[in-house]
Amino acid sequence: MPTVIETPRLRLREMTREDLGFLAEMLGDAEVMRYYPQPLDCAGAEAWLVRQLERYERDGFGFWLVEVATSGEPVGQVGLLRQTVDGETHREVAYMIHRRFWRNGFATEAARAVRDHAFEVLGLDEVVSFIRPENLPSQRVAHRLGMEPRRMITRAGLSHLVWSVHAERRPVRERGAWRERGEEW
Repeated sequence: MPTVIETPRLRLREMTREDLGFLAEMLGDAEVMRYYPQPLDCAGAEAWLVRQLERYERDGFGFWLVEVATSGEPVGQVGLLRQTVDGETHREVAYMIHRRFWRNGFATEAARAVRDHAFEVLGLDEVVSFIRPENLPSQRVAHRLGMEPRRMITRAGLSHLVWSVHAERRPVRERGAWRERGEEW
C-alpha cells in the first residue's frame, strides 16, 4: 500500500487484510486495550479492520497502520476518524501503539503528523481526541499535540474527556524550540 504520511522514523499507510495478524495481536492485548471495554478476539479484530477499510472508502481516512520506516515493522495504528457526538461531527486524531513499542515516542510522532495532515492537507479547522480520564499517557500525547481538555462526554457507556486544538493554535516547531502560533511557549 502507498504511504499516506511519512515522518522521520515512521510511515503511515492504509491497512489491508494482510495486517489482521498484527491487529489481532495488538487488539487482543489486555494492557493495550485497558481503556476500551475489553480486548478483542480474532473475530473482533477482523471487524475492526473491516471498519477501517469502510472508513477509507467512505471518508478517505481512518486508522492507518504505523510502520518503522527503515524496516516496515508495524508498531500500531494512528489516524483520523469521523466521529459523531451529541449530533455534532468531529474529526478525531486517534492513536494506539502496541505495548512492546511503548515509550519510543511513536504515538506522539505519528499523531502530530496526522494532526498536521488534517489541517494542512484536508483543510480542517479543528481536531479532537476522546480520552478516558484515567488514561494519563494518552492525555500526555494530546497535550504534546497542543490539545486542551474542553468537556466530558459519555461514549459507549464510558466517560471521556474531549481534547481539542484549532489549526491556528497548534504548536509549530521553529528553530529547535516549540512555539504556539503567535505566542512563545
